Amino acid sequence: MARQERAIRTRRVILEAAGAVFDEHGYTATTISMVLERADVTKGALYFHFPSKESLAQAVLDEQVALGAVPPQACKLQELVDMTFVFGQRLLGNSLLKGSVRLAVDQSAPPGVDHSGPFRQWVEHLVVVLEQARGQGELLPTVQPRQTVELLVGAFAGIQLMSRALTDRADLADRISVLWGHLLPSIALPGLLTGIDRRPDRGVRVLAALDPADFEHGAMDLSAR
Repeated sequence: MARQERAIRTRRVILEAAGAVFDEHGYTATTISMVLERADVTKGALYFHFPSKESLAQAVLDEQVALGAVPPQACKLQELVDMTFVFGQRLLGNSLLKGSVRLAVDQSAPPGVDHSGPFRQWVEHLVVVLEQARGQGELLPTVQPRQTVELLVGAFAGIQLMSRALTDRADLADRISVLWGHLLPSIALPGLLTGIDRRPDRGVRVLAALDPADFEHGAMDLSAR
């Protein structure tokens, strides 16, 4: 058990180091040596978990959706809003998430790295939440969940890139609030609008309320939903 726990910790250290390096340098300029130096592990330890740079990049990408997990809410639209704010808040300091986002938009990644994966995974996950919202009578009758979610995922990707370019994401929470100010009236029943919290500090408050035992490394088991 002790050996298994060390292996899990080592894998996490490598992933976080890789996320930081990929975020700073992009896929092409990142080398295994740079990750080894940042993680302070042996080459054998790294290759035990990740046999190539491609597999390491894919593992970083695969962590993205779990890092956007939030506590369930009675109002599923609030839960959807919370995911965007928590994701944006974590982007300010989580090196693994930063690296995953950089890789997702890095067109220089080779064919063996599926940088489109997080976009598809986010769409599939958020469609479930929006379908739950529709089942609870929260949506306008004209809303098509998949179309709405694809618009949301694309818009969020764009505003976070713009925020990074202009302010190093310092204004991302404000931009997310503005995004929801435009989206919610087009999808939510009017009576719900005043009760959905989209204030810029929403991500800070949700994260502050998380139970560390249930949200280790900022992630929940999404399959439990």
